[in-house]
Amino acid sequence: MGEMQKIRTGRRCVFLMHAHLVFVIRFRHKVFTDAHLTRMEEIMRSVCGDFECELVEFNGETNHVHLLVNFQPKVTVTKLVNSLKGVSSRRLRQEFPGLVRHYWRANKRGGGARGESWAVT
Repeated sequence: MGEMQKIRTGRRCVFLMHAHLVFVIRFRHKVFTDAHLTRMEEIMRSVCGDFECELVEFNGETNHVHLLVNFQPKVTVTKLVNSLKGVSSRRLRQEFPGLVRHYWRANKRGGGARGESWAVT
């Protein structure tokens, strides 16, 4: 019964859509500290709110972050990912000038053995 309460509804649909996103720092440099991750979570929650999405879980390490996002069918995952990466990168580089050298990895393919910049599962 608890699972039924998590299902969202629209005017003509019933849905429960999640995307597991993994954002990797370019060349896997270990640059994130706890302060960076805390601020990044705030930024990601703000962007998800703008898209009427819910950031269910956020976790990160020194060279990558994991997001579990609950989104609506009207939201395009590519636009959400582009906004999450662009806004977080811009704001973090403004607030933490030491991160200017490091960017999100540019490769946008899902899956693979070499480590992906984002993946939807």
